Amino acid sequence: MRTFLRYVFTFGALGFLFSCSPLAPRKLDKLFLGTETNFHDHTGFMLYDLEEKKSVYAFNADKYFTPASNTKIFTFYTSLTLLGDSLPALRYVETADSLIFWGTGDPTFLYKNVFDNGRVFNFLKQSGKNLYFSGSNFYTTTFGLGWAWDDYNSAYSAERFSFPVYGNLVAVKTKSNRLDLQPPFFKNSFTTGDVEEEAKVIRKVESNDFKFYPSPKGSFEDDIPFRADADLVSRLLADTLKRAVTTVNKTLAKNARVLYSMPVDSAYRVMMQQSDNFIAEQLLMMSAGVLSDSLQPEIAIRYMKKNALKDLSNEPEWVDGSGLSRYNLFTPHSVVQLWEKIYAKVPRERLFPMLATGGKPGTLRNWYKADKPYVFGKTGSLSNVHCLSGFLVTKRGKTVIFSFMNSDFTVASSEVRKNMQTILNLIYENY
Repeated sequence: MRTFLRYVFTFGALGFLFSCSPLAPRKLDKLFLGTETNFHDHTGFMLYDLEEKKSVYAFNADKYFTPASNTKIFTFYTSLTLLGDSLPALRYVETADSLIFWGTGDPTFLYKNVFDNGRVFNFLKQSGKNLYFSGSNFYTTTFGLGWAWDDYNSAYSAERFSFPVYGNLVAVKTKSNRLDLQPPFFKNSFTTGDVEEEAKVIRKVESNDFKFYPSPKGSFEDDIPFRADADLVSRLLADTLKRAVTTVNKTLAKNARVLYSMPVDSAYRVMMQQSDNFIAEQLLMMSAGVLSDSLQPEIAIRYMKKNALKDLSNEPEWVDGSGLSRYNLFTPHSVVQLWEKIYAKVPRERLFPMLATGGKPGTLRNWYKADKPYVFGKTGSLSNVHCLSGFLVTKRGKTVIFSFMNSDFTVASSEVRKNMQTILNLIYENY
């Protein structure tokens, strides 16, 4: 009988054990088929019992979907695998009178969205030597493959670079239509346009020329990406540190030392809870920097696919760190397998507080509310795409892994989210 039960569980024993419950496989099939009919979309789902180590239910689980920010789960696992306890902030060599340094991709330097302990700032500020910055180890484009070009002016598409400063963003605030910029370095790059109904800032695509369009409505606040390159970063550092920084084109020295900055969890938490694209992209580059002398995300992706991810049931089509690219394609099955790998690597008491949590600040703050949180994971959203994957702790105390992926819907994403919440709540109440 035990053998029979194990066999049935493999193919969806939920229905055998709860044949009269809302979780009977036929009833779940009807729910998911109804979802595709109502939303005219494609839906994939997988539910996995961690204790039994068995798939409980699957619907289109081996079909590929656009993961959006579920891609960050892959970046998270890559970082857990390749980075240590602290983020490498920069690499440097010292001579009698010079400090030559290269970026590692660390996103935290003066970035307001994550705590910065000031170690890098103080290291550079207090050095008694001449400062020289080289961007020669940055071997990729500032935008990822498959990113939407017209998102260049939006904070969620901040450019990638080897030594980001201020998150590669200009923070713009106005009061009575007077501009307040952080960093003030960019004040001479701003001009004022005509008054418009809604205030906005538009940067030219190929330059750091910004135009502010005021509004009679008054106050305005936004973050606008700036173009990053070695010369710009040297000038920005010089302005911030109040000391000279010179750009040099020098190959990363083999004997370069590493300066570490922040505990890694401080960056992971913002990436997973707030879905910070910039941090995700930079972490993937940093992981590549551990494997080679080149900050090129493809290096980390190739390594992970050939090693730690080689046993996934469906090979991921994976091109960036954040999920901004529509070239990414994953299956619910492979995402569930990835979460199981993460759960095996990271203690639960460390893992769950880093994830988006139902009813708590982050991307799930308005969803899955309960006195005791029961959903922990990662959301993913693009136009016509919404995904949620992670862990669900049922009312009976069982922990399951799930991956819920939706693509090509034309209804409001809130309708898709409501449907997902209904189904996941059924699992919470009945499994």
